[in-house]
Amino acid sequence: MIGVFDSGSGGLTVLRAIRDRIPSSDIVYFGDIKNAPYGSRPAEELSMLTIQALTFLQAQGARSIVSACNSVSASLALSLFDMFSLEPRSLIEMVGPTAGYFRGSDARLALCATPATIRSGVYQNAFRMVGKEVTYIAIPDLAGTIEFGTDVGQMEEMVRTAFRDVPAGSFDVLVLACTHYPLIADVFKKVFGEKIFVFDPALAVGERVEELFWPREAGYGKMRFCISKDSEHFRGFVSRLFPGEKYTIEVIE
Repeated sequence: MIGVFDSGSGGLTVLRAIRDRIPSSDIVYFGDIKNAPYGSRPAEELSMLTIQALTFLQAQGARSIVSACNSVSASLALSLFDMFSLEPRSLIEMVGPTAGYFRGSDARLALCATPATIRSGVYQNAFRMVGKEVTYIAIPDLAGTIEFGTDVGQMEEMVRTAFRDVPAGSFDVLVLACTHYPLIADVFKKVFGEKIFVFDPALAVGERVEELFWPREAGYGKMRFCISKDSEHFRGFVSRLFPGEKYTIEVIE
């Protein structure tokens, strides 16, 4: 079974990519809505929340883990191998697959994410390792507004404000390095127009999951969602992203 965790609804975009790649896998998803968003939390809290999420997923039978939260740094994820008896090929995070996807690319990149992700420097280090210069932009509070719902016009203004000092025409590809952001991809496309390609890292992560977890994680296609707080927004996102599929949603107290 594959375990996927995120601070809330954002990881659903990653789960969609995994289902597209290996639809027969059995998946348990944990969304920590009670503690969302993660993007403004200090490293100590992120460590505690990550340990709690992994403990829960392993208790549900997950033996392969996808950390779908960009705010949980690659270094933190890697430090958990021994604690949770995970093999290196049994844990996938967001940063490595995303940077690796652009290795050798001539595209000029800009990357937007939560303040915690930008502050951690994990993407800066990863792209430096593959020889890419990238412009980094933090968008405060956007993940939370997506998780809990707000006016689309307000979200658009938040994006425009975050990019106001970024020179026009300075990048070709915009990397959405918060899993919540692809849920409003249309807003980003409206702000930047057709000349900018909006990239969802879930694509790269889905490829890595298939590479490492298949056929080991062949199953019956069961899908179970566990959330730490009930949310109509979460239920709506699930319905939108997985139409016609069978699943269960449980609120874990």
